Amino acid sequence: MPLGLLASFVVLTAAAWALTLYQTFSMDMPMGIAVRGGMEGMEGMAGMAMAGIAADGWSLAGAAVFLAVWTVMMAAMMLPAAAPMIFMFAAAQATRERHVAIPTWVFVAGYMLVWSAAGLLVYVLVQFGSEFATTLDPPQRSKWAPLALGATLGVAGLYQFTTLKHICLSHCRSPLAFVAQHWRDGRVGALKMGLRHGLYCFGCCWALFAVLVSAGVMSVAWMLLLTLIVFVEKLMQRSRRFEGALGIALIALGIVVSFGAIEMSWMSR
Repeated sequence: MPLGLLASFVVLTAAAWALTLYQTFSMDMPMGIAVRGGMEGMEGMAGMAMAGIAADGWSLAGAAVFLAVWTVMMAAMMLPAAAPMIFMFAAAQATRERHVAIPTWVFVAGYMLVWSAAGLLVYVLVQFGSEFATTLDPPQRSKWAPLALGATLGVAGLYQFTTLKHICLSHCRSPLAFVAQHWRDGRVGALKMGLRHGLYCFGCCWALFAVLVSAGVMSVAWMLLLTLIVFVEKLMQRSRRFEGALGIALIALGIVVSFGAIEMSWMSR
């Protein structure tokens, strides 16, 4: 592993986190659809976190900004967990030719392209969710928001026990097996491998990030928590107990939130 490649990876990840945190704390509220207890200065939309980009309505400029913010956030959250795969690709590339950096960054670009595409879907969902929320009066929003967030938590918990989750996670946990099975030569091959790994990664994590979208896309607490969960889940081998425990915890939290037993306002930042 070339030292320059390792250093540039660390710098990129740190820069992504710095930009994400700056963007988060420079906004008045998170870019999400989560409902929280009354917010000062939000008369007529009390408890609905739909400000920022989500509240601006449909526009190409808004979508472009959202995708840029989303991609940087995904780089911050996902690159640490993807590091073993990236370094394994670089090591395999080094055995084939001297030039390692460019193919490796092409691989990373393919990986991030998948998460950027996911951001487009998120933008659409947030816009539709925001539009729907505006049709409800504040009491209705306060009633349905905990149910929506609770249901999302429940779905994320149930997904932990699915076959698709286990298949995708097995590919993410085995960098050597992935490289051996899916190796493609050249920069185009590196791009294809990055896209494939990104799809497996998305298959692992989409339900967890649905929680992030429901709770508020720019929620620092959720970002840190999910980054840790994804990192542990991918690095632990044969961790069915962890997956199961996480699934049960998410389902239990979803039930508690749905009944309004606890408020999630403490997770908004």
